[in-house]
Order: sequence, then structure tokens, then C-alpha cells
Amino acid sequence: MLADSAPRGAGVLPAFHRIAAVARHNTIIRLRDPGQAISYIVMPMVLMLVLKPLYVRAVDGGATQVSTGLMVMFSVFAISLAGNAILSERTWRTWDRLRVSQAAAAELLAGKIAPIFAVMVVQQALLLTYGCLVIGLPVPSAPHYVLLAIVIWAFALLSLGALLAAIVRSHGELSVICDVGALTLSSLGGALVPLSLMPEWAQLVAPVSPGYWALTLMQAAVRGDLAGMLPSAAILLAIGLVAGAFAARRLARGWGRGGLI
Repeated sequence: MLADSAPRGAGVLPAFHRIAAVARHNTIIRLRDPGQAISYIVMPMVLMLVLKPLYVRAVDGGATQVSTGLMVMFSVFAISLAGNAILSERTWRTWDRLRVSQAAAAELLAGKIAPIFAVMVVQQALLLTYGCLVIGLPVPSAPHYVLLAIVIWAFALLSLGALLAAIVRSHGELSVICDVGALTLSSLGGALVPLSLMPEWAQLVAPVSPGYWALTLMQAAVRGDLAGMLPSAAILLAIGLVAGAFAARRLARGWGRGGLI
């Protein structure tokens, strides 16, 4: 039986070094295979350009809707990036080796997720800039609000990805859940079709979707509306904390061992 109680270096600095070591390794992996991340930047750019005339004619603030909606929609696919980063260790039968190192489960998760977190921030920043320069999205009056919204949304998504990686049994299962879940959550949240144009039943269930709160948060941030950001930010932070804690606990107890694959 693996010893989860192995001695660990005490203090913030040793923990930071352990997280950084895992993050460096995963950064190299991401840089060697950037195709998936690039596709999640290029595809929404193309769709923004194609769908802009439709949105502008259909709703007020169509440029804002198409830009922020597709930003949220394609950011949801980052769940699969986070999930695969962790699940690959189980597939390679190396997760148990990491667990017997001095790094705690939360540190391992942080190191695995950190490079993808950076990718998500860059993706959202590029799409926001593209929206302002090409689509007609109003330039945010408070860019730091937008950055805060991106960070909170990325935290919630990557925590959900870590949770999925701790419970699924294969990459195929993870892919199905992520693809179907991403489309469902973003569509119900109003990322693809504005809520005002959706059926009444869809408008009623929309708040169940994290995508709804992400879109609300992002649009409030673009407007510079701090008060409008707070409820959505609180809900997304709660989702991220619960999902992250569950994933760390499950992996620390060995429930995510490679032998389950």
C-alpha cells in the first residue's frame, strides 16, 4: 500500500519548488504538442467573424454577445486539457510514483494545472483583443476586471477538469464527457444563442450551468461593472474550490490510481 503520509518538506518555499518542478515538466509537454490549444484560439476567431452579422441583427450589443459568448464556449473545452494532463499520468502508470514523492496531492494538481492555466489566460486575452480589434467589442473600461474574470473562470474550469480526471477510467470517457458537457453547459448558459432567443424552459434552467455565470461575469467585466461581477464570481469560486478539494482528496486517497484504467 502506498504511503500518503510520507514526510514532506515544510514551508511555503519547498512547496513552491515542488509545484514548479511539476509545472516545468508539464510545460514542456504542452509546448511539444500545442495543436489542441491553438485550435481553441483559431476556431472561435473564425466563428466570431462569420456569426457577427447574425448577432448584430438579432440582438442589441451583438458584437459583445458573439465575442464573449464564443470566448466562454471555447474556454470550456479547456476542461479536457486539464483532465488529459492528469489522466495521462494514470495511463502511463506514473501517478503512483508522483504520489510517493514529497509533493502533496494538492501540490501535484497545482503543478499539473499551472501551465494550462497560463494557456487559458493567453487564449482569453487573445480572443478579447481580437474581439475589440476585429469584431467591434467595446474596449473594456477596466481591463483589470476582465483579467480577474478570466482568472476566476479559468480556476473553476480547471478544477472541474481535475475532478473529471480523478473519476473517469479512460481518455475516451473523458473526451465524451468534456465534449458533450462543454457544448451543453455553454449552450444552456447562453454562450452560443442569447438567452433572450432561447425557449422559456432553457431560460429557466440556464443558471444551473457554470457557463451562464461565466458569461454574466465576463460581460459585467467588459462593462466595468464590479457589482454585477460579484455574484457570478462568488458562485464560480465556490464551484472551483469544491471541485478542486474533491479532486485532491480523491487522488490523495489513491482512488485515481493507474490500475483503474
